[in-house]
Amino acid sequence: VAEALRKRNRSFLVFENRSQNASLVAGGMYNPVILRRFTPVWKAEEQLRFAKPFYRKLEERFEKKYDYPIDILRVFKSVEEQNNWLAASAKPVLEQYMIPKVFKNTNDDVVAPYGYGKLTGTGRIDVNTLVEDYRKDLFKNNLIRIENFEHSKVRVVNDGIAYKDINAKKIIFCEGFGVNKNPFFQGIPVIGSKGEVLTIKAPTLKTQAQIKAAVFVLPVGNDRYKVGATFNREDKTLKPTSEGRIELIEKLKTFIRSDFMIIDHRAGIRPTTIDRRPILGVHPKYKNVALLNGLGTRGVMIGPLMAEKLLAHIEDNVLLDNEIALSRFA
Repeated sequence: VAEALRKRNRSFLVFENRSQNASLVAGGMYNPVILRRFTPVWKAEEQLRFAKPFYRKLEERFEKKYDYPIDILRVFKSVEEQNNWLAASAKPVLEQYMIPKVFKNTNDDVVAPYGYGKLTGTGRIDVNTLVEDYRKDLFKNNLIRIENFEHSKVRVVNDGIAYKDINAKKIIFCEGFGVNKNPFFQGIPVIGSKGEVLTIKAPTLKTQAQIKAAVFVLPVGNDRYKVGATFNREDKTLKPTSEGRIELIEKLKTFIRSDFMIIDHRAGIRPTTIDRRPILGVHPKYKNVALLNGLGTRGVMIGPLMAEKLLAHIEDNVLLDNEIALSRFA
């Protein structure tokens, strides 16, 4: 949202208290195919057409690399899965990503007797580095305050917003699962699902592709791999658990033979929704109070496009599709 505002030459100020860390925990993959069922992700092509240039411009601006193309190897569990893959790879949209071939496993540290399906055109955004660089840029330009935001001190006045020492035209809440503490948007169905991720060091694994089986194994450099993720809709804490750790290790060992050492264990709450669609729009009563939320498990793909759609709605009166509009719940 900050970048969308910047593109429109709007002045803005970001408030952050670092309470929501789902983006920093996640693998940061962009992948237009649902690998459980071999079906296309909702509006994946539109998302990627917008997201890829978005990240490229940030790379040029900060003179850093954030976008790392990485193929995905989907481990097959049966001959039936092989056949399902080959059938799906011939479908429009999917054919540009799914290679219509069963690849034989040649990595002794991976258990894949039925081979792999290979997905190309996918990759990883180094979210941690990007967020750190963007935050530094905001600090340098006095555009961010690291402090708790006190919703009770927001006043809607004369078609504007007053908050402490600030007067603004509008306020946009992008709080992830934290929206549940926002009095302006009580009842918005951001359910939240906790995800735990391990970072391991596995010197003999030697894969340049992400491997997807019972969990994903994502290379992040120097023989380190992210392993994840768990899904827990009951636990809403940010604390990594021994149960999550055990689950990830047990699932990892079903298809990885190599020795590994755990070097990090993190948890975050994904802002998931009841219909698996983002939620954006303006408050039904206060037209200068807006929301962007519900990016779920694919934030790096969908986030840039949704921010653009929200700003077009707020500033240019472009209607939002009902399937993403806040009005479907408000």
